[in-house]
Amino acid sequence: MNTEPSAAEVHRLVVEHAFTEEGLRYIAPDVVDHRGGAGGDHTGLDAWREKWAALARGDFTPGLRDLSVRVDQNVSEGEFSVNRYTSSGTETATGRRYSVTSMDMIRVREGRIVEHWALMDVTDRAAQLGSAQFGSAQLRSAG
Repeated sequence: MNTEPSAAEVHRLVVEHAFTEEGLRYIAPDVVDHRGGAGGDHTGLDAWREKWAALARGDFTPGLRDLSVRVDQNVSEGEFSVNRYTSSGTETATGRRYSVTSMDMIRVREGRIVEHWALMDVTDRAAQLGSAQFGSAQLRSAG
C-alpha cells in the first residue's frame, strides 16, 4: 500500500504551508525550479528557500502589498499536478487592486516536488495597475 501523498496533495500542502519549514518538507533536496527568463533554472532546496525568502521580502513584487493566492482549480495525473489560481494584491503608492490568473505545475517523486514551473499574466496585472513597471522580465524569475 502506497502511503506517500499524491501529487495533488503535495501541491495543496506546499501552498498551504508556503514560506514555512513545514512546507519545505515537501520539496526535494535536488528540486529544479524552472523559472525561465535570464535567470534560468534554479536547483536545490537552498534555492527554493531563498525564493520563498525573496517572495516574503517582496523582492519580486516591489510596491505591492497584501498579496494573496487562491487556488481555483487543481488537475492531477500521476506524478504531475497543475494549479490554476488567482493572485491579487494592492499597489502601495496608488491603492489600486489587481487580480490575475496564474498557473503552476509540479512533478512529484517519493512525496516531494522534484520539478516546478509557473506562469503569471504580468501584462494583465500591469494594465490593471496602469503601470508598465511590473514587466514580465522582472516577475519571470519569481516562478
